[in-house]
Amino acid sequence: MRYRLDMQQATQVQQKQQARDLFFNDFKSQTYGSLKWEEMLERLLQYIQAEPGLEYELIIGSDSMVANNHTAEFVSAIVVHRKSKGGIYFWSKRTQTQIHSLRQRIFEEALLSLRLAEQLIEALKVRQISDYSLTIHVDVGPNGETKQMLHEIVGMIRGNGFEVKTKPESYGASSVADRHT
Repeated sequence: MRYRLDMQQATQVQQKQQARDLFFNDFKSQTYGSLKWEEMLERLLQYIQAEPGLEYELIIGSDSMVANNHTAEFVSAIVVHRKSKGGIYFWSKRTQTQIHSLRQRIFEEALLSLRLAEQLIEALKVRQISDYSLTIHVDVGPNGETKQMLHEIVGMIRGNGFEVKTKPESYGASSVADRHT
């Protein structure tokens, strides 16, 4: 019996350590409210398992807004798009200081999306889930202030092995994440 208690304690300690190690751990959902990483992941998988015969796309996108004194608020979103049938999404918000330019902000958005995508893929691997489509949506496009960064950002995302969409097709960043900045 003592061994069993020690194993339970060890499991709890390990779970707490994993939660501390997660870069993204606090999420929100219009449907489910505030969620920790594992709770969000369970809701995401339940949504997909509710109608398993349909086609799904996982989308990651980030957006930001300048606050003040070189501070910006970043929102990163995971969208589960049930093709032709809507979807759900979850978002995480963080504030970062020492953001001095639009270029720095856009690169940080892309890096946050990459980090969230990698965290999601690792969690799916642990659950032995390998059949999914994942795309990163970036808030850059051929027009406007971000057009000179387009090739760099797209190259960075593709260089990390991900599909990427830009404006006007990047609704994961420019609509979903933007809604919460």
